[in-house]
This record gives sequence, structure tokens and C-alpha cells, in this order.
Amino acid sequence: MSRIESTFKSLAARGEKALIAYVMAGDPSLAQTTEIVFAMEKAGADMIELGVPFSDPVADGPTIQRADERALKQGTTLRAVLDMVSVLRRQTKIPLILMTYCNPIYAFGLPAFFKEAKGAGVDGLIIPDLPYEESKEFLSQARRHGVDLILMVAPTTPPERAERLMKEGSGFIYYVSLTGITGVPMAEKEAVRERIRRLKTITDVPIAVGFGISNPETAQEMARSADGIIVGSALVNIIETASNDPSYLSRLTGLVSSLKAAIRS
Repeated sequence: MSRIESTFKSLAARGEKALIAYVMAGDPSLAQTTEIVFAMEKAGADMIELGVPFSDPVADGPTIQRADERALKQGTTLRAVLDMVSVLRRQTKIPLILMTYCNPIYAFGLPAFFKEAKGAGVDGLIIPDLPYEESKEFLSQARRHGVDLILMVAPTTPPERAERLMKEGSGFIYYVSLTGITGVPMAEKEAVRERIRRLKTITDVPIAVGFGISNPETAQEMARSADGIIVGSALVNIIETASNDPSYLSRLTGLVSSLKAAIRS
């Protein structure tokens, strides 16, 4: 059983839903990212999604694009992120998930990447620009090395395709709540919840919903149907103020705590 699967099972046994918190690795620096991860875990995050900075982050809105740029200016690379994960893993057992794109992995080398990711302590991988039709080798390497490849289902995904994605992916299914980019407010919340309910009738794999969740109220509403919620831009917005606000970490952990409290209730 993977660390991600085990976490979902433990939470379900307590009647809780998972809070998956996203941060961009290397923003403001890799050292501060390490500090942020530990602080968010202490504040109630159940899993951490680490963005790997990339020059063309097609799934991301302006907030995370700016974080990409700041991290790249720091010289953050996929190799450096894996090294950081190794440091984190020596001090925490929280599931660590990388969110990256195909090009950095291809440049690293597919077999080498999965081997080193597993060795560093990476639990899961999200690749927004990986088409299902091109995923065979990624899925093979992920299974070989025991890394969960988390596949994404969108509102526009046809039912038969969604079923294939849910069968092939592992860890959890990432349900994208809207047809757009990160950082956009969620509309038609009841329609999102209904789609999640329908998906749950055809899979036992946990479903976590992301995109458009920025406050405790929306988190609570989505947690009524989903097994977990994913929050990114709202947290990255706070981290963006780090250079001129010494209290940013307390504001960040305050938001994490309030999100976790909302999905517990």
C-alpha cells in the first residue's frame, strides 16, 4: 500500500477528508520551501503537492506562473527538487507529490527519473500535459518503481474515457473542477459535486478536487462529495508576499488550519 493510499484510508477511518496543499518548490527558495512544507504539515495539511518550476506551465494561472518565474530565477531544477525531497523525507512521512510537466521528465530520462524519484521519497506524480494516449511508458515506470501516477479527469472528459483514466491511475483521481486554469474562482459548485458523486459510483479510488478552491467555505462544500481537496493559488498568493512580509508564514499556516478545520466539520 502506498503512502498516499494509506493516508486516505487512515483519514476515512476517522471520518476525515484529505487536505492537499500545493506550493512551488524554490519559491522563494528551496530552503524556505522546506520550512513551508513542515509548517503546513504542522498546521494540518495531510499531503503536500510540490510544483516543479517550468517555463511553460499550461495548466497554471497567473499566480502560479509568477511562482514558476521566481523559482526558475533561483535556479531551481528538477534535480534540485528531488534533492530537496530527500531532505524532507528524512524528517517527515507526509505524502509528497510532484506536479510537473512532460518535458523536464523527458530531459531527465524516463527510467532514471522514476528511479531517482522513488529513491528520494516521492510518493506521487501529477503531469497535466500528459495525454492518456501517451502515458503507457509513464504508467509502466510508475508501477515498476512504486510511484503513484495521479491522472486528471475534467468536466469535459467523456464517461468512457474517465473510466479508463480511473482504472489506470493510482493514489487518487485529480478531478479538475473547471475548464480553465488554476486560480479561477469555482462556479456551479453543485454541478461539480454531482459529477464527483457520479464518478464515485464507478471507482473505489479516492477522488480529490482541485482548481478554484481558495477559502474554507468552498473547501467544506467540496469535501461533502470528494475524498480530498487541493488548494494551490490561495497559498501561493501568500508566499508571494514573503519578501516584504515577515509574517507570511503565520498567515499561510492560518489559512491551512482554517481549511483543515472546515473539511473536518
